[in-house]
Amino acid sequence: MKFEVSSVDSVIVYFADEISEDVLKKVSFYYKSLKNLQESSLISIIPSYTSIYIRYDIFKFDSQSIISFLKDEFSSFKYDKNDNQLVKTVNIPVYYSKESGLDLKRLSIEKNLSIDEIISLHSSKTYLVYAVGFMPGFAYLAKVDKKLQTPRLKHPRDIIPKGSVAIADTQTAVYPKESPGGWNIIGRTPIELFNPNSKELSPFEIGYKVKFSPISKKEYQKMGGKL
Repeated sequence: MKFEVSSVDSVIVYFADEISEDVLKKVSFYYKSLKNLQESSLISIIPSYTSIYIRYDIFKFDSQSIISFLKDEFSSFKYDKNDNQLVKTVNIPVYYSKESGLDLKRLSIEKNLSIDEIISLHSSKTYLVYAVGFMPGFAYLAKVDKKLQTPRLKHPRDIIPKGSVAIADTQTAVYPKESPGGWNIIGRTPIELFNPNSKELSPFEIGYKVKFSPISKKEYQKMGGKL
């Protein structure tokens, strides 16, 4: 574990150099433990693949005292890598099709896979949330089956429809709102993935599991999905 000053009011705690499920489990544990302190002087606590970013109240801490405080707290948290904590699973219904998946046909040709095979490979796996960022509710999920791994588009689109399910390299994700983007689109979900009026802004949190479930066009539209 390494503590580094990031700015005048923030530090970053690094847990490892490599990305792995074991490191994610550790980051998730310490992130939740910090949140549970409900320490008002910790203004922002943001976990990522191998680290936690912490912004603090400069009227209570300076860079040295915040690091001392965090070290003391972390030493009191009893992390057990063998502890199988209950992890929430988020289920995402997806309408996979050529009309909802802008790149589905192209990927089928490039990967020499049928569209049904792509749907099966993508929806049969359980993914882990490694980070949430880029925009509110955008979760980086891994790891995509090797047969589906594909780089980002060379020329990103100006508009990606809200709810688009996408692949880039080893990761998959869902666009929670309309935005520019360079990921490969294979389907769309009708459910809301960011609600600014809810206590839980997004259903995703680092360490959560995610499953994608194929649905028909009729089911998609019945759930409020638009094409």
